[in-house]
Amino acid sequence: MAHISYPFKKTNKAVYQKPASVLTEDAIYWKKLGSPVLVKEFGAIDYLDFSPVEPYYFAATCSVRVQVYDPITKVVAKNISKFVEAAYGATFRADGRLLVAGSEEAAVKLFDVQSKNVLRVFTGHTGPVHRTLFTKDHVKIISYSDDKSVSLWDIATEEKINTFSEHTDYVRAGAASPISPEIILSGSYDHTVKLYDCRSNEVVLSVNHGSPVESTLFLPSGGIFISAGGTEIKVWDIFNGGKQLANISQHHKTVTTLRLASNNSRLMSASLDRHVKIYDISTFKVVHNIDFPNAVLSMAISKHDDTLAVGMIDGIISIRKREKPAKQSDEKKGLFKFAPDHIPTIITEEVQNKHKNKQNNKVTQGPEYDKFLRKMEFTKALSAVLKTYVATKYPEKTTALIQEMLRRQVLHVAMDGLNDKDIGSLLKYFKKNLGETRFTRVIIDAANVFVDVFESQVKSFPELNLWLYTSLMKEIEEEIEVCKRVSELEGAINLLMAGAQITETSDTLEINDNFAPSAKALKEIVIDV
Repeated sequence: MAHISYPFKKTNKAVYQKPASVLTEDAIYWKKLGSPVLVKEFGAIDYLDFSPVEPYYFAATCSVRVQVYDPITKVVAKNISKFVEAAYGATFRADGRLLVAGSEEAAVKLFDVQSKNVLRVFTGHTGPVHRTLFTKDHVKIISYSDDKSVSLWDIATEEKINTFSEHTDYVRAGAASPISPEIILSGSYDHTVKLYDCRSNEVVLSVNHGSPVESTLFLPSGGIFISAGGTEIKVWDIFNGGKQLANISQHHKTVTTLRLASNNSRLMSASLDRHVKIYDISTFKVVHNIDFPNAVLSMAISKHDDTLAVGMIDGIISIRKREKPAKQSDEKKGLFKFAPDHIPTIITEEVQNKHKNKQNNKVTQGPEYDKFLRKMEFTKALSAVLKTYVATKYPEKTTALIQEMLRRQVLHVAMDGLNDKDIGSLLKYFKKNLGETRFTRVIIDAANVFVDVFESQVKSFPELNLWLYTSLMKEIEEEIEVCKRVSELEGAINLLMAGAQITETSDTLEINDNFAPSAKALKEIVIDV
């Protein structure tokens, strides 16, 4: 009989590749912010604000001081410490020359940024002032206080012009209209957002956010404002009587700060859930997400999105500076409508050809482990994928080969021939990737084979391998316990869902047929479900 030879089938590592994430223009653009530089301050970072003029310094309000940072060097350029008690909400004026801040002392202080001198002290509040802003005309200051009032001050005379006391709880959020110096907004812990007209000294609009309000802002048109509180962000139309246009619920903890970015085409929100989310202002859909190591209290972004500063509850400021793209011809600009400076990387024909040739060579030669597998040298094949470089950078290759050996029922043969070093590498691989959902099933099956092969030899393992083995067994037990708890939770949820369905069925029967099912009937429904 003639011998039929079949072509060797290469190990399929693609099945364990990570799910491909969609690389959008927004993702590319925001990832250009680069790696964060972390700066430690004393106390939680209450507020961050960028100067609107170059060199775009930013003020960080924390503890009893306001630190003015240089975003390029990431060091303190100026230290304003003219406070007896905690400072709050320091913001720059549009010309970058003045800075105003509230305080625990119930006073509002105005500073000259250059000299750090106190120019004005506005007194009259009876509670701490957490937020302060300049009006559109730059000659007045708005202050929001825990005494439940909003006040308007004249910078020149140091006099109070207006006071609004319509709120019934702390007022810790507000915004100045971008089109009129007479229109101001306030958000309170009484769940309401109020719009005031300073000419008539009246509240012209009041809406209920539904949670204590932490942040508010106007869109550039001045006809729409956004409020954040609890886990929700809400969009309101002023000219339509305060109609709610959108309700964004993308965070699972309190939203602390709202900002506009990318020439006002993107909305940014920061939350205690450690995320900063970026939304397209036209659809209010999330276009990018940035994670941080701790709960985020404050956030600010500079003009042209060059620098993102994020303040956390533990006193850490994360500063991300945009990586400037290489200068290219003007024709290449305009790829990104709200970020004209974003330029795609151009790959030359020579580089493309070089990369193509390299790939062709790899295909011709094939991976080392497949060569050993083809020769049925199973131990050498397993050893090849346990090398640190492969197991760390391409864990899907290691898993794919182990899966293939399990399918062929030769994994025990491959393991039996491993030396102590490779046994240690295998145990490390198991430990590291046990929690990776792509690999968990294969690793558990392979760990069972490992126990079968080495059970009688475990006590003679070197100390490190023995520790790795013991630790792995403990982690597997913990994983099994987690699976049990998840199963219990799933069962409880299913029971609740079944109960909800029964209640719904019962209500329908009672309404439509005026019939209340008996206990026996309910029992039968439960059994059917």
